[in-house]
Amino acid sequence: MPSKTKRFLSAESGVAELLKQTPPLHFSGKTKSDWQEWRRKFRAKIKQNLGSCPDPVPLEVEVLESVKMDGYTRKKIIFNPDAFSSVPAYLLIPDKASADNPRPAILCAHGHGIGKDTLAGVADMDYQKQFAVELAKHGYVTIAPDWRTFGERKDRDEWVRRPGRDGCNVAYLAYGYWGYQMLNLDICDAKRCLDYLQSLPYVDGKRLGCMGCSFGGTMTTYISAMDNRIKSAVIVCYISTIEDALNDRGRGNTCGSQFMFGLRQYGDISDVAGLIAPRACMVQIGSKDDCFIEKDALKAYKHLEAIYKSAGVPDRLELDHFEGVHEIDLVSAIKFLDKNLVEKK
Repeated sequence: MPSKTKRFLSAESGVAELLKQTPPLHFSGKTKSDWQEWRRKFRAKIKQNLGSCPDPVPLEVEVLESVKMDGYTRKKIIFNPDAFSSVPAYLLIPDKASADNPRPAILCAHGHGIGKDTLAGVADMDYQKQFAVELAKHGYVTIAPDWRTFGERKDRDEWVRRPGRDGCNVAYLAYGYWGYQMLNLDICDAKRCLDYLQSLPYVDGKRLGCMGCSFGGTMTTYISAMDNRIKSAVIVCYISTIEDALNDRGRGNTCGSQFMFGLRQYGDISDVAGLIAPRACMVQIGSKDDCFIEKDALKAYKHLEAIYKSAGVPDRLELDHFEGVHEIDLVSAIKFLDKNLVEKK
């Protein structure tokens, strides 16, 4: 007689069953006290699951090149955030920035592709629109680092066993032998970028922002959630649900760099973004985005909106639901950053 017990032979089927469960810390409160209690518990779980940062070492920043551009100076720098890593980055300094006129600064997070070069005008990739350059021309000091396994930090094909394997997946597993989460290593690098920005006399260290699209949106979400120095965040084409990433449409839309260990055990992506409250946050959603699709993104945004409302700061969250694809809406982003980092000096 056939068993009536449901069987789950594949990981996909098991994941589909797990997704039916509502995480215990997926925010469902209504009041400010609900939000405060949830935030304390959820942030502690996220911090625990991200693991520790490597012990920091002196940055010992080296300037590799300095090029005068139209309206700003572009410096290529390199520093060591820890004892086993080096971070190359572009630092863009507006002509108007000085010790007498310290400027707000933006940590610019690149997405998938060839890394920081696409943000700093050294290489082109349409969806990111060289936004570190555009922000520098607008008066912001910007820094654009390479995240691990991208740009100058890319590993050899032979080590990764390309073709057919994603470099950040391999690095995630490799660092895991020492107990490090790949996502957190990038967050730790980002924190050292903020340390450096705050050390510069021409940067107003109390007016820091973060912005990025796609994987850059992932980094913006987590950096801003875990570091209160970020006062204004622009999350572009990333807000979504884990359900969509892992169901038949998303088909495993994740990677070693964006994977947050244990997240669905407690909450979802919108919950992480909710940790940015009460600070300013803009979410950009492209109507024709085929990676983080409109319907799912709006669902996640609605949940994020409920968090900001319960926190008592609904006006500090903005939605830019623009007509476009998987790309940055630069004009709206600059307007939002100006309102929160320049006008509110």
